[in-house]
Amino acid sequence: MRLSDRLETVISFVEPGSRVADVGTDHGYVPIALVERGVAPEAMAMDVREGPLARAREHIAAHGLSEKIRTRLSDGVEALALGEADTVIATGMGGELIVHILREGARLWETVRHWILSPQSEPEKVRVFLQKNGFVILREEMLFEDGKYYVVLDAARGAMDELDGAEALYGPCLIRERNPVLLEYLIREERVTEGILAGLCGQEGESASARREELMRRLEYVRKTREAYEM
Repeated sequence: MRLSDRLETVISFVEPGSRVADVGTDHGYVPIALVERGVAPEAMAMDVREGPLARAREHIAAHGLSEKIRTRLSDGVEALALGEADTVIATGMGGELIVHILREGARLWETVRHWILSPQSEPEKVRVFLQKNGFVILREEMLFEDGKYYVVLDAARGAMDELDGAEALYGPCLIRERNPVLLEYLIREERVTEGILAGLCGQEGESASARREELMRRLEYVRKTREAYEM
């Protein structure tokens, strides 16, 4: 079973021996790979919809793993009991939804050791939520696949310095480690932002003014972050 580079990165973040709950499992590929490779002795595939969960059951059965991978209908981690998993994976969804899952799963914060998250949008909301609620980002990876940039991060309970605007947008670990894919993204972001600003030239009104201010702030963060690569 061949997985995308993003899912391979997610799997690489899981500590051997972990009991994993995969939220929004879709086809069940991640828990299947984790158990087949011996990374996880058991896993749980969870989804809010019965359709994807039924597909996951079929794939799990086809791999002969029905005794090691359970499936459960669940809105986020609502149906996950305390102590059932020490690692929770949430990928393939927007940052706002991941924040919702984290917030609604507050009862699990002290028992789940690792939250492996891959927001498809608004990763800054996830990072800020983690920082403000007693989590630390242990590591982070960025990759480019199928024309899109993806972020994968591993968070655990702990103290993290307050994030500035650039760190929230682009990730303190990625910036500190001078991640090469992040640099590619920043170069593209600078070009795109400058183009949008040029298009707003001459436009009047509060809306255009607010948009220009937002874009100028974003451009400042991009340039500040690029400077870190030159130090």
